[in-house]
Parts: sequence; structure tokens; C-alpha cells
Amino acid sequence: MDILFVSQKIFLGDNCEDFIDGAILVTTEGKIRQILRNREQVNSFIYNNEPESVIDFKDKILMPGLVDINVNIFEPGRNDWEGFVTATKAAAAGGITTLFDMPIYNVPPTVSAETLKAKALIARGKCFVDVGLWGGITSSNVKNSTEIENLARSGVIGLYCSLCPSQTNEFSEVKKSDIQSISNIVENSGNILAFHPEIMPEVPIKPNQDEPKKYVTFLDTRPAFMEKAAVEIITALSVENKSIPIHILNLSCAETLPIIKECKSKGGKLTVETCPHYLIFDSESINDTQTEFKCFPPIRDKENKDKLWKAIASHEIDIISSNHSPTLPGLKCLTYGKTRGNFLKAWSGIASLQLGLSIFWTECRKYGLDIKDVYRLFCKNPTKLCGIGHVKGVIKEGYDADFCVWDPNEEFTVSKEDLFMQNKSTPYLNMRLKGVVYATVVRGLHVYERYSGFGQPLGRIILRRPTKQVVRFS
Repeated sequence: MDILFVSQKIFLGDNCEDFIDGAILVTTEGKIRQILRNREQVNSFIYNNEPESVIDFKDKILMPGLVDINVNIFEPGRNDWEGFVTATKAAAAGGITTLFDMPIYNVPPTVSAETLKAKALIARGKCFVDVGLWGGITSSNVKNSTEIENLARSGVIGLYCSLCPSQTNEFSEVKKSDIQSISNIVENSGNILAFHPEIMPEVPIKPNQDEPKKYVTFLDTRPAFMEKAAVEIITALSVENKSIPIHILNLSCAETLPIIKECKSKGGKLTVETCPHYLIFDSESINDTQTEFKCFPPIRDKENKDKLWKAIASHEIDIISSNHSPTLPGLKCLTYGKTRGNFLKAWSGIASLQLGLSIFWTECRKYGLDIKDVYRLFCKNPTKLCGIGHVKGVIKEGYDADFCVWDPNEEFTVSKEDLFMQNKSTPYLNMRLKGVVYATVVRGLHVYERYSGFGQPLGRIILRRPTKQVVRFS
């Protein structure tokens, strides 16, 4: 049975300059069959065809579903931090129809074809949105070219690595020479190569142990030069390997932007993302003991934040993703005891998966940004980067019927009761945000509705074939 989705404000996406007052006809297979571009066409269609199901969102915006390419789901191994059920529910409640899971903190990490297969099997039947999987490169598996090649060709959407140590022992950092040694494998597989942009200095930075509960104590341990040094290495690799798409995750330091711009001008196939917390918070506003704000790289000052916004407006930054990384309140040093509020001991990571659209919309118009920028940063560029732009990311005949339906004018206060992630310790609690998601549709199926909750977990696992095409498995 075909379904007709009607709205006075449909934003189709690519090359769309304004809203249309029309409807989208979706097949039983979840594909867009036809776009009705005005109310006359809608009325005529309903009169002549008498469709069995018409869903009218009235004056709510109906746009392509959002895509988050940087989400940490800790299943298997740390299910009590975040699992597929809770993460994908939170994503759906935020208008996200596709997310990509990072390989780093589940146990075991996703660093081989075998661990990828195991994670995909665990995820099936639990996901409320479509999910793709990153593979990881570490100092251990990079020594085995066969293992890296098998991982690269086993369905990962891309390969992730870090130039600095992670917070757990399971995922070790790599050196520039490690990446150079496997560049041919990455190139031949057609994968994206993604980096966390920090590198530890040769002389270790000694933190001020006398004031561990001050944010500045933590901030001093992750100075801007760590991020600049990493970006210099990444951009050099990009220029040396112009056929490999390279992506910088979690960019927080505006001082790196000229380096990135120069790399792109030299032909580097480089893309860059930042995260909502770097755009709405600043170091001057973080109080002592507020360890819920701790993340790598850190949140920097107001001037830096303003420069990131300007880089978004000038298209120097390509994507916004959450880098959703929740954990237990105790590990975040948010429970009572001696370690409460200790920035040096707290887990680094911010939980925000459900809130990205609202965070961005609350602030973006101050910088002259609008719905076209929401589409560019949250839909078009992420789908293009991850190789799914031929089936998702735009409302077009033959594409997946993935929709985000939201009210740009309605405001809400962030509360634990309304958050669906596993652990709700987030710096956004009690904030007033603008932009409320009313419904999320994945391949024509309602996976979330604001007042009636969730449908069935019918999300699919997205796997990439070695041919560089992306296919979906149920």
C-alpha cells in the first residue's frame, strides 16, 4: 500500500531553494515513487486515486532524514554505556535516519573482519534507524596487511584511526608511517580514512594536580598545538595521497582552518567535521567540577567558537556530527565521592545524539544560516562522504523515503525524561533549545512520533561492497 506524506513545507534537498506545499508518494518498499509539487496536484491525486493512507504534517517542515557519521555505540562489551537500542532510539527522536558507529570503545573493538561481522550480527534486530559501521586501524593490526585488507573489504564504511592514545587499552594510536604503509590498501578498497585530530607532544604536559576540579586544569593538558600538529600530519597525507578521501573528525581548534584550506587548494581530497558542543559552549562558561563538559579535543574559548561558526558559513567545515560518547555517571565523575568533579579522572565524551538539529538551529541564524545549511551539513555532505548519496540524503524519485519532520519555531527544555540514550548525563540538561522533531520516517516507516513513541526496530545494517557501492542487508 502506497503512503502519501503531505506537508505545506517540504524541503526536497539538493538544488532546492525554497519549500514546496505538496506531497511525497512512497511505495510499500519504502522508495519515493512520486513528488507532488503543489497543492493542486495533491488534491487531484487524492481525488483520482483515493489512497488508503494519507499522513498530513500540515505546516511542519518535512526534509530528508539527518545523517550522523560519528556515533559511539559501545555494544558489545560496554552495553551499560550505550547500546544499539537506546542509541538508535535517541537518533530517531532527533530526526536522524542513518548513523555510523565508531569502532573504538566496544569490546573487542572493530579492527578485523571477524569483529565487524560479530558487531553487525549483534546490531541486527535492535536498530530503529539504519546503521553503518566504521573499521579501526591500530598500531597492532596495521602490521598485518592481510588483516587490514580483509577489514577494508568486509563492509566498513571507512577506516578510523587516532594519532594519540585513546582512553582504553584496546585501541592504540598510529603513526604517520603506519598510514603510509597501508595507503595502497585504503586506496584500492575505496574507503574513507578518518582521523581523530590530536597528537601528544614529545615532552608530556604535566597537569596541575593541585586543582583537578578546574576546567582550565584539563584545558591546559590539551592545548591547541596538539590539534595543529595532528592536522599538519593529516593534511600532508592528504596531499601525498590525493586519490584517498580523508576525513577529520571532531575538529575543535579554529587555528587549524588555514592549514585545511591550503590542503584543499592543493587538491587534497579532504573533508572536515565539527560537533555541536564546540558551537554552543565555550571554556569561559564552564564552571569548576562540571565534568559533563569534558571531551577530546576540548571545548575552547568564545573567540574560537565564533571562528568555527564563520568557517561553517563559508563552507570550510563540511559536516556536523555528534561524536556521541556517553558513559556511566561514576566514570564521568558526576557521582558523590572524592573524585566528583575531577576533570583529570573523568571520562572524556559528550552525550548529545538526540539534540544535534535543535542545538544547531538554536544558534545558526545568528550567523546568517538557514534550512539550506541544515541540509548541507546534516544530510547532503554526510551521505556523499559515506557513499550512500545515490539512495539517501535527498527527496527524489527512486530514493529511500527517509524523512525528518520538525517544527523550527517550537522551543523545549532538555530534560532527562525526554532523552532516550542509555546514560543521560549531558551538559545540555535544562537548556532551552529551538526546533522540535515531531516524526522520523525510515524507508517509509514511522520509527518515531513525538506523542506516540517508537515503531518497530526495522533499521538495517549498511555495508559497503569492495566495488565501492553500498548495499543494505536486513
